[in-house]
Amino acid sequence: MRVITGSAKGRKLKELQGRETRPTTDRVKEGLFNIIQFDIEGRRVLDLFAGTGQLGIECLSRGADRCTFVDLRKEAAALIRENLTWCALQERAQVIQGDYLAYLTRCGEKFDLILLDPPYGSGLLEKALESIAAIDILSENGIMVCESAVEQVLPELKSPYTRGKDYRYGKIKLTVYRRDAD
Repeated sequence: MRVITGSAKGRKLKELQGRETRPTTDRVKEGLFNIIQFDIEGRRVLDLFAGTGQLGIECLSRGADRCTFVDLRKEAAALIRENLTWCALQERAQVIQGDYLAYLTRCGEKFDLILLDPPYGSGLLEKALESIAAIDILSENGIMVCESAVEQVLPELKSPYTRGKDYRYGKIKLTVYRRDAD
C-alpha cells in the first residue's frame, strides 16, 4: 500500500493487522483518483471510516488543503497518525478517534470532498450518506465518493444532492454523489 503521487509519492503506508480493516485495493484506488483528480487540490477532505488513512493521505499528497480522518478504533487512529507523520503530512491533518455519527452531528464545518469506505454490508454507508445529506456538511459543488460491494444498492438523496455514476472494479464499485449549488 503506497502513496501513488504527489509530495509523499512512493511512501509505503503501514497497515492494521487482522480482518477488521479492508484497505482499498490499488486498482480501485487508482480508479478513484482518476475520477476525482481535478477535485482535490486546495480542498477540505473528510475521510470517514478512515482505517489506515490511505485515501485521505493520498489527497493530502496531491495538494488537498486539509483532511480530517475519522475512525472508531483506537488502533486505527494511532496508525493514521503514524502514517501521516511518515509522509510529513500531519500539519494539514486532524485525526478523530470516535463514532462517525457523533462526529458528523457536531463537526460544524463543510467539506469539499468526502470519502466513505465503511465495512461492506454493515449498513453504515447508507446511514452515513443520509446523515451527511441531512446535516448538509458537503460544500456547494462538493463530491462524495462511496466504496461498496458491487451488488449493494445505494440510496438516492434529496436535492441538492444527486447520485452520479457507478464505476465497477470487479466485485467493488465506486459511487459518486454531488451537491449542487443552491
